[in-house]
Amino acid sequence: MTDQKPTEDELNALDITDAEAAEMNAIAHPFVADPAPDANDDLVQIDATADGVVFVTINRPQKKNAFDAATIAALYEAFETLQGADRVRVVFIRGAGGTFSAGADLNWMRDAADWSESDNRDDAMGLAKMLKALHDVPALTVALVEGAAMGGGAGIVAACDMAVAVEGTRFAFSEVKLGLIPATIAPYVIEAVGARRARQLFLTANIFDADYAAHAGLIDMVLPEGSVDEFISMLTDSLSANAPGAMGDAKRLVNDVAGEDIDHRLLEETAKRIARARVSAEGQEGVRAFLDKRAPSWAQ
Repeated sequence: MTDQKPTEDELNALDITDAEAAEMNAIAHPFVADPAPDANDDLVQIDATADGVVFVTINRPQKKNAFDAATIAALYEAFETLQGADRVRVVFIRGAGGTFSAGADLNWMRDAADWSESDNRDDAMGLAKMLKALHDVPALTVALVEGAAMGGGAGIVAACDMAVAVEGTRFAFSEVKLGLIPATIAPYVIEAVGARRARQLFLTANIFDADYAAHAGLIDMVLPEGSVDEFISMLTDSLSANAPGAMGDAKRLVNDVAGEDIDHRLLEETAKRIARARVSAEGQEGVRAFLDKRAPSWAQ
């Protein structure tokens, strides 16, 4: 990034309002500052508010938001930028035009059929890196799924921290019908639904609806038609009381602790993290605000 955001100390030294400080810390559009050579800002749209709400929209409605290499590169740039963005609490991911994503673009698949194994491996790493960048965004990531989420599109859903789908949405992991496997998305799907359910979904390749996606654990909630905006408002309002830095630290805590043995090393590591949080600026402010019976600075 070429633009340098002011530090907390620099902001505190300035005679500015909270609103002006938030504006100074608003994230830059990733395709304005140092874009990747193959990134295209028409393929992914980013909208951010001063209070830490970001919308990432896959913008190929004429293709049902199917992926190709350029779209994957644009998404990677977006998620990489959000890893360093200040004061972001939640990132909503959706598709333009009422469809989340139809999966792989047919022309992209046609080209890949003529590539060597080495070329295909390099190409697949683009998708793998994009999904990992999404997984590593410190803020809460939420998939807003409408219409359909197929193949890699359903993989993005699984890589998010939370997902909701509108009634009537369809999902599928249909790779085996093409003689392929859902390899790059597998770690996230397995984490979301478990190994046994993943085997069933991958091997049957059946289309399933939002209710079954919720039953399987791929999504968290089924929304009535027309209620997406209401859900967004409800969630963003509830998150406004949360300290953005603590949210990121809590997410890293889950990622680092999951699957670890509960041994002395883990006990020491978790004790170290809560001690660090207690003496941090957010920890001090949050506890003092609670004791003083007032809202903390980030909730005002």
